[in-house]
Amino acid sequence: MALSFLALAGCGVQVSRELPSVGVVEYRLSPGDQLHLEVFREESLSGDYVVNDAGAITLPMAGDFLVTGKTLAQARAELEALLAGGYVREARVNLTMAEYRPVFILGEVTRPGEYGYAQRMSVHALVAKAGGFTYRANEKVVYIRHALEGEETAYALTSAAAVMPGDTVRIGARYF
Repeated sequence: MALSFLALAGCGVQVSRELPSVGVVEYRLSPGDQLHLEVFREESLSGDYVVNDAGAITLPMAGDFLVTGKTLAQARAELEALLAGGYVREARVNLTMAEYRPVFILGEVTRPGEYGYAQRMSVHALVAKAGGFTYRANEKVVYIRHALEGEETAYALTSAAAVMPGDTVRIGARYF
């Protein structure tokens, strides 16, 4: 196993021992996420909003509200404070995920492509959605490009390895 990591390091791919486990990573909002907003007694503000490429949602009256990089709880608290600061009397806000960005899987799986993200999704769950590994798949290493990073990183594939919305996962071929 150690030799495979050394071989990968020589190929210019950053190697990490393990991906964070499912449920360990706190989700941060990013462009493409769809949020459901409910503002108590303000139906004109309530509805579904897509985080735009600038990382904001556009609200009637209040304009653009930056959410990228924030957790749902942080965004909710800041939005409640913004609305209470002159837009809505006694603002009470509920902010939930309406839809996550999709995840993508490439390489040695039966049906590579785009798949809907499910909360606490693991690499193995994504591989199962894609029809499983092909006979040539390297089932010990996974390559992931996280949505907000440009670089693909190699990780040891464990049963609890987490996938996040917007990730591109690649299963490489094993060499006999």
